[in-house]
Amino acid sequence: MKIVLASQSPRRKELLSFIVDDFDVQAADIDETPKRNESAIDYVARLAAEKAQAVAEKLEQAVVIGSDTSVVIDGLILGKPMNFEDCRRMLTALSGRSHQVLTAFSIIANNKVYSEVVATEVNFVEVTEQAITSYWQTGEPQDKAGSYAIQGIGGKFVKGINGSVTNVIGLPLAELEQALNKIL
Repeated sequence: MKIVLASQSPRRKELLSFIVDDFDVQAADIDETPKRNESAIDYVARLAAEKAQAVAEKLEQAVVIGSDTSVVIDGLILGKPMNFEDCRRMLTALSGRSHQVLTAFSIIANNKVYSEVVATEVNFVEVTEQAITSYWQTGEPQDKAGSYAIQGIGGKFVKGINGSVTNVIGLPLAELEQALNKIL
């Protein structure tokens, strides 16, 4: 059965290629606005499910994987920065503290849905104003949840993690592979 990743993220595509040899990619066009009083866990789970469902509705006989990642601190979801000031606000909030990265995935196959949310704790070093400015100028934080990429230059801010590094990058491979093995 054909496997389809319902995501336009190049990081998710690369990660999935580590555990699945052959798959297609189809971006899901959904509204990603958080709902009023929606928890971070409910938010990522809903988006992963909606992405998978939006793509699955267009296909027959496919295994569709939707996914979403959020950086969360003090119960607040940190999305992708809108501008430098937004990036500075996020990285300042993360500086010298620990936060959670939540990634949800939802698999639709044979009219069945399997969903899971994986949490990883990430600890940051103290990040200076100069480091934030220099990092912004690299262009890396502009399309990253929480304004950083652990697999890139932003990895220099990470003091340690408790959990899955691939979860922080955008797709928890161990958990996803176990789920696919149960389904396929």
